[in-house]
Amino acid sequence: MPQNEMITAVYADEDGNILDAPGMQGMGRTGRENILLKPEDLIPLPESADLMLLPDHLAVGMASDGEVMPISGLAVAAILPAGYTRLYMPAYERVEEAERLPLYGYTAVVVYKDELYCAAVYTDENEKWDPVHYNTKDLKNLVKRTKKDLPGNRIVEQVAGCSLKWHCCTAQNLFYRRWECGIPTSPVCNANCFGCISLQPAECCPSPQQRINFRPTPEEIAEVGVYHLQVAPDGIISFGQGCEGEPSLAADNIAAGIKLIRQQTDKGQINMNSNVGWTEGVKKIVDAGLDSLRVSIISAREEGYDAYYRASYHLENVKESIRYALDKGVYVSLNLLYFPGFNDREEELAAWQEFFRELPVQMIQVRNLNIDPDAFLDIMPEPQGKAVGTRKFIETLHAEFPQLVIGSFSHYVED
Repeated sequence: MPQNEMITAVYADEDGNILDAPGMQGMGRTGRENILLKPEDLIPLPESADLMLLPDHLAVGMASDGEVMPISGLAVAAILPAGYTRLYMPAYERVEEAERLPLYGYTAVVVYKDELYCAAVYTDENEKWDPVHYNTKDLKNLVKRTKKDLPGNRIVEQVAGCSLKWHCCTAQNLFYRRWECGIPTSPVCNANCFGCISLQPAECCPSPQQRINFRPTPEEIAEVGVYHLQVAPDGIISFGQGCEGEPSLAADNIAAGIKLIRQQTDKGQINMNSNVGWTEGVKKIVDAGLDSLRVSIISAREEGYDAYYRASYHLENVKESIRYALDKGVYVSLNLLYFPGFNDREEELAAWQEFFRELPVQMIQVRNLNIDPDAFLDIMPEPQGKAVGTRKFIETLHAEFPQLVIGSFSHYVED
């Protein structure tokens, strides 16, 4: 095999330099298992991907004699842009007493054909979410313009902070006057997700966003909604952002806000991102005129669902809400929190097949779960069957449900 055809492990030295490890074959991780990567598992590292070092996690490779062993350097991960689904996580050996890793979607990185490659597949057109469109030099001035247009609106103040401090793309779209923009509404939640990105206990890993701490009025909601939908191309407003809790718990204000919006404009699409655990709240929002609903979910089995969400509701409540939305003509997609070696287990795949036979949702948005792999697996049910692999997981669902769109994020839904 030519030297540049070998898939070579990478690691980071003590100065943070990313180096290849000659003679060590590159590996990836699925569940708790480290496996050799193959060329078909790899794509060139996307230009907009970020590289991250894993503190207290040693890189792992396979030596020429077949021994799997740690490398004297830290494991390296890619953080992928929207539109890419990871196939494998980085292979590593965790140092005893290592701190829990921050909430990111870690993807295996190797050297192949003298370039950096990652273990992922392209699952959705991501032109609108390409980082080149965000964090531009004029963003601060655009924020000032919107604050001047909507003085005193607390939602604008919240998403301005999300835009400038946390670099949230959905928040920034309000100020760019385009596509999907977020309208956070709820400071509370009825779940206690293990990987919540807006609220974590102080002794845990830091959250990458700051949760909203007020309850917007219907008038504030409508003011921002009308402002965006009247001018934005492919305009969407979305309740249920990373900086808030569960929007259905603000059902009265959201429903009233939607009605005020639709009294002033019929343009654009009104969406909610929700765990849909509180069916009565979901029903109010659907009946007020919701166009689309994206449901956060990790498992179609009660055991896996309850272990992750740790909620005051259960999977049957989620199904009831989805059934109601579908019956009312709402476009329903699932925001599937994806973790290689968990979602693609045989028992999980079988449960998903049964789920879609019962509830014919229109789309799955596969999202790389932002989590420390070991911490996640410590709380989830032990596997009953083997992992079939991400590609086979997707292919199997496509084969049985050809109408099911499998992508990575919300699209503007034409009437």
